Amino acid sequence: MRTESVLIYLYLSLKKNYMLKRVPVVILNGFLGSGKTTMFKSLLSQCMNKNIVASAIVNDMSELDVDGELISNVLEEDNSQIFNSISSCVLSSKKGIEKLHECVANSIKNNPEIIIIETSGSCHPMPLIKYFEGHNKVKLTGVFVLLDSQMITQDFNCGINLIPEMQQNMINNIRGPINLLVEQILFSSNIILTKIDKVDDNEIQEICNQVKQINPYAHINSVVHGNLSIEFLFNLKEYNYFNVAKLFNELEPILNQEEKIDKPYNLASNVIKDDRPFHPERLWLVCHKFLDKRIYRSKGFFWLASRNSQSLLWNQAASGINLELIGTWRASILENEQNNLLPEELKALEEIISNQKGRFGDRCCDLTVIGDKDHIDSFTDKLKSCFLTEEEIQNWRNGYSFRDPWPKKIVRLKSNH
Repeated sequence: MRTESVLIYLYLSLKKNYMLKRVPVVILNGFLGSGKTTMFKSLLSQCMNKNIVASAIVNDMSELDVDGELISNVLEEDNSQIFNSISSCVLSSKKGIEKLHECVANSIKNNPEIIIIETSGSCHPMPLIKYFEGHNKVKLTGVFVLLDSQMITQDFNCGINLIPEMQQNMINNIRGPINLLVEQILFSSNIILTKIDKVDDNEIQEICNQVKQINPYAHINSVVHGNLSIEFLFNLKEYNYFNVAKLFNELEPILNQEEKIDKPYNLASNVIKDDRPFHPERLWLVCHKFLDKRIYRSKGFFWLASRNSQSLLWNQAASGINLELIGTWRASILENEQNNLLPEELKALEEIISNQKGRFGDRCCDLTVIGDKDHIDSFTDKLKSCFLTEEEIQNWRNGYSFRDPWPKKIVRLKSNH
């Protein structure tokens, strides 16, 4: 009997030590445009600066995988980091969970110190939490839900309207974006208020009050430009599954139906691919006239006829649009007689450009638009109408200058390392 007790004690001790060695996992969740990619890039840059081996898993519901490309740009100078991208589906779908399993298994082989996952904005956290519960190789330590303070203030009266609007959906038997947003909050261990520099202190306090009523267990933090210390992630305890056990039981039948759908919650996405530049003034007018809260997110790479050398990032969330400078198109370097390239560099660049399919070298517009499925096609068509016509292209080639109302000073996009 004594020997049996000793064996049980040893087994439990070994199991405890084994469980303590599991790799921590932090999920960055939150609605479309809440600032997940900005925070993700900041955290990964800190990992590189501090020699922390991290595994990065990013999910983009669009086939373009814009977020994946932005994150890979941050990691391109550091081969010690492990990067996996999951695109063309929502991570919480059945297909997404299968891909997540593959990525986690791949990450573990490289012995990371931490795994950080950025979900798409339309991802429900519950299937991910369910996947990690009882996992013997990794432990879920944080479900961070990022909330766009500006959007919550403008669209939901500082959060006061969140519950009433969700209740109205329930009465009408609707599962829409508001359901997703509230349920993201309900499953969070940590709520991160973003874009706090765009609202006042009283509004932030009201948001905190309303969010606490939805999820009293969550810790609330606020950040500017996604700046959260990487050390904060290493000080987290394991996710408290007990707090959400009742939610699991209530929502599981509903989510079992939704996980079969790659793009639920009345959301749809369109992809715009074209080699033509946007007419700067027409694009400005269309965005100011037709962009409303039914277009939750649009992002991608593009160029303006008035700035033919600049490779730009289009970054829209709710009513806000940011233009960020990615770099210079290779074609414009070739066109510049003062490019100061060596003959062998010039030859290599000419070969790259000759392999491009577009009429304007490597210049192109690749955008994803995500919004209400009943409105998204109309707005997408309006955006497409902003491309230069063939007549305008000819004028552009002849040196015509297009009026450009967009801000002249734009930020060059770069990593923090």
